[in-house]
Amino acid sequence: MNDPLIVDGLHKRYGDLIALQDMTFQVAPGELFGFVGSNGAGKSTTMRIVLGVLAADAGRVALGDRPIDLQTRRNIGYMPEERGLYPKMKVGEQLIFLARLHGMSSEAARDSMQRWTTRLGVDHRIDDDVADLSLGNQQRVQLAAALIHDPQVLVLDEPFSGLDPVAVDVMSDVLKEKAAEGIPVVFSSHQLDLVQRLCDRVGIVARGQMRALGRVDDLRAREGVTLEVVGPPTHTRWADGLPGIVSADYAVDSDLTTLRIDPATADDQTILAAAMRSGPVHRFATSTPSLTELFREVVSA
Repeated sequence: MNDPLIVDGLHKRYGDLIALQDMTFQVAPGELFGFVGSNGAGKSTTMRIVLGVLAADAGRVALGDRPIDLQTRRNIGYMPEERGLYPKMKVGEQLIFLARLHGMSSEAARDSMQRWTTRLGVDHRIDDDVADLSLGNQQRVQLAAALIHDPQVLVLDEPFSGLDPVAVDVMSDVLKEKAAEGIPVVFSSHQLDLVQRLCDRVGIVARGQMRALGRVDDLRAREGVTLEVVGPPTHTRWADGLPGIVSADYAVDSDLTTLRIDPATADDQTILAAAMRSGPVHRFATSTPSLTELFREVVSA
């Protein structure tokens, strides 16, 4: 059983700029964790501290009960946002070289290179220089470099950036497979629909602080449920006073009433009955905010 990745109370300051303030979260074995935030929010800084590229001013990073040191870092697969491949080195040679740096034998490194380039669809380019590949194929090779040594943890900074839809599907399948093997997987992405679809939990970062953390569905539901009702005349303000109504927006130029309701105290049948007493109901539908909508609310707050 793999250990959880623990990030506990990280602080980082550059002069007057506070880059991280009490950054804390865990990624369990077998969990896909989405790490999202605006540019400059602190995501890459956190990942670099996990890898030891940067030193924190305070706080700790651990794998289970083991502090991250040189030996444990060899068990982490890292994909930086600024791609770290040698452009004038052949793909296959480069991946073997990186595997050997992680302590693999020459034979095991070559086998792993063949396996991952095939899995990621770049096996026909192993004799080409990285500089001769498209950006999407360079991205695939960069992922192969993170996976080449069979890591116990994956830390990926914007792995989906610049990928076409087919490559996104391949990347997604690989991350789900690694999580199914019991590996903690944390990745950052601006593609929030993808994070919502893939991740078990998500952390939303703003100005160096974790502003929201939890299961995707729980975070989406925490702001309440939106209920759209079309039909009853809005000038009657028919939903006022009903239990469980957090807010009611009555459209001026249509018969649309948009309600924000508390699922714990609101009863949809009571609301429906009140609507029907005021007029015919043509639409009665609930929805929860998307991760994108939640992100906007958290960051703007």
